[in-house]
Amino acid sequence: MALIVQKFGGTSVANIERIQNVARRVIKTFEQGNDVAVILSAMAGITDSLIEMAQEITRTPEKRELDVLLATGEQTTAALLAMTLNAMNYPSKSLLGYQAEVVTDCTFGNARIMDIRASRIREFLKQHYIVVIAGFQGCDLDGNITTLGRGGSDTSAVAIAAALKADVCEIYTDVNGVYTADPNVCSKARKIDRISYDEMLEMASLGAKVLQIRSVEFAKKYQVPVHVRSSFSEEEGTMVVNEDESMERLVVSGVTCSKNDARITLIKVPDQPGIAAKIFTPVSEAGIIVDMIIQNRHSGKFNDLTFTVPRPDFEKAMQIEQEIAKEIGAEDVLGDRGIAKVSVTGVGMKNHSGVASHMFAALAKENINILMISTSEIRISCVIDEKYAELAVRAIHTAFNLDRG
Repeated sequence: MALIVQKFGGTSVANIERIQNVARRVIKTFEQGNDVAVILSAMAGITDSLIEMAQEITRTPEKRELDVLLATGEQTTAALLAMTLNAMNYPSKSLLGYQAEVVTDCTFGNARIMDIRASRIREFLKQHYIVVIAGFQGCDLDGNITTLGRGGSDTSAVAIAAALKADVCEIYTDVNGVYTADPNVCSKARKIDRISYDEMLEMASLGAKVLQIRSVEFAKKYQVPVHVRSSFSEEEGTMVVNEDESMERLVVSGVTCSKNDARITLIKVPDQPGIAAKIFTPVSEAGIIVDMIIQNRHSGKFNDLTFTVPRPDFEKAMQIEQEIAKEIGAEDVLGDRGIAKVSVTGVGMKNHSGVASHMFAALAKENINILMISTSEIRISCVIDEKYAELAVRAIHTAFNLDRG
């Protein structure tokens, strides 16, 4: 007998019929002799509609009250699934985040999990209940309801699996696993059977939308095997696990693309000690994450400095840098929203040379200019013009022999 945590996303519980389908899937696992804890998202579209409702009252809802409102989405699906299971004569109890003792910090709207005590979950499991838990939410030390940000139910599921020392955490979604590229962009993309935590972390941070990055961080830290699979088929999905030798044989595991970045360039920055700190400290203090940074010699005692930020933070970052440019005597500040970041990821890159040149050649063959480059031990990313993003993904995917035969 195993302890299995199952998480179902918004499309999986979009209406009563689908909730009933989820119930049948949960029952099948339970009937196999397993203890089962289920984590649910809100019905598809509900969170957005709740935000819109709040914004009809004010464009800037108070964050504490917005969390109270948004948490009702998952509360609804948890109660409905527990009712469905009980109606099918399978004993079930629903728990909200605070009842499951999901303790978070007090960052409303994007709280981080500090602890999961899970004593009530364990007690109900001992009594052979199917425990249904509202994902995406927790409670801070002052008793306030908090939410974990977009995709937070994935994080809830993996964190609860870690707290319970579950044998596996199954993430059910509307795709049947992790692919070598987005199938909507690259029709020849293949499903990956096994992928390492590190590869999945890189891919999640670079645009792959299958798993929320914090959930992968939890899985890696607590060694939770994660099975990404479809709610709508019995097909095996993708296992996210520790790195093994078979993974190292494949140089590149996947190609990802992000259109969520913008580029900022400071022209003719004085080449002096402390200038970089003056440029980036105010951005950091504003809570803006800087990704790639490139410094080029301009002429004489000046440099051009270019970096990327998340596109939603572009305007704020531009305002900050325009003030800094005046302060430090830079000539100008240029901005560009029309970029995309394409990346290759693979643990096999650690032991193979020539991956970068192979990627660059694939882009050159399609006459795609590279604007910026960054690397890690298992990842290479290139910033290009956004209009070439899909073409670049397909070209790189083919170049590394990832196409489905």
